[in-house]
Amino acid sequence: MLQDLPADAYRAKKRDAVVAALKRAGLDADVAEPVIVPPRSRRRAVFKIKSLPQGLHIGFHAAKSHTVIDMHHCDVLTPGLFALVGGLRERLEPLFGVGETAELHVTQTDTGFDCALRWRAALTPTLTAALSSALSGLGIARLIMGRETVFETAAPTVVLGGVKVVLPPNPFLQSTAEGEAALQAHVIKTVGKAKTVADLFAGVGTFALPLAHQARVHAVEQEASALAALAEAAKHYSSGAPSRAEAGLKPVTTETRDLFKLPLTPVELNGYDAVVLDPPRAGAEAQVKALARSKVPIVAYVSCDAASFARDAALLVAGGYRIGPVTPIDQFLWSSHIELAGSFMRP
Repeated sequence: MLQDLPADAYRAKKRDAVVAALKRAGLDADVAEPVIVPPRSRRRAVFKIKSLPQGLHIGFHAAKSHTVIDMHHCDVLTPGLFALVGGLRERLEPLFGVGETAELHVTQTDTGFDCALRWRAALTPTLTAALSSALSGLGIARLIMGRETVFETAAPTVVLGGVKVVLPPNPFLQSTAEGEAALQAHVIKTVGKAKTVADLFAGVGTFALPLAHQARVHAVEQEASALAALAEAAKHYSSGAPSRAEAGLKPVTTETRDLFKLPLTPVELNGYDAVVLDPPRAGAEAQVKALARSKVPIVAYVSCDAASFARDAALLVAGGYRIGPVTPIDQFLWSSHIELAGSFMRP
């Protein structure tokens, strides 16, 4: 943890991590000052749950340990997400036998907490009723256990680029609203006046939906449920206005595809004015190799790992792209992790 560092030293350390990763890949890029999200802004968490003789512990694992630290203070989570922990501890304790463990994945949405419980217990009608009763009144919009919905009091929704999205189960969202806004601004600026954009690893539309106000967007993603949510959101937004022009949303198309095994080919890519990449931590090596052989003029790359970004950036540069400014975006306060956004242009 880096919480004890002075603010200037902390910012420098985060920036240096990106600079060092790029240098290891043989790149010299303009690395901007980091965008640091405010404390108490993280809207997603995976809570560890363990029942001990002294009571139910809910929190996170201690460093390099399976010990669950019972959380009673947190400067990272949103106030709402932190407050939920106290309610969960009280309400869930009677349902757990001593020694039992579980995980609760929680996302704070505009309509309440979207929760997925991973627990070895079988979801019987009796347990469904017990969980529904115990967790009522805590602001939980939806609780899923395994592949089953335990209860849903409201459809979990967020707004992306002014478009309301009803989230599928187990969705991926940026960790903070502030970080999401910074990444969206970077992507929109990089794409510029492009009229056709391929959004790869699109998720539920973090970038596709804001970009659709100015460009035709083809969103590609492996998770069909995420793409269905994106497509429905775009359709509903457009149909809610008297005309598409008044709605300001250009056509959005979707394609379910595993970009690790079947990346878009250079021929397919050449039909776009710009490409947006937002891959998982492993990066997008196969897709980047295809991009390096394409004629796409603009690439906006969002990454949650400096090392995989640097590796992929080197491939793009070797393919003739010029690397533009790289902006670190710190959504993982006081940890060693850093997200970043970079731009690449063909001369």
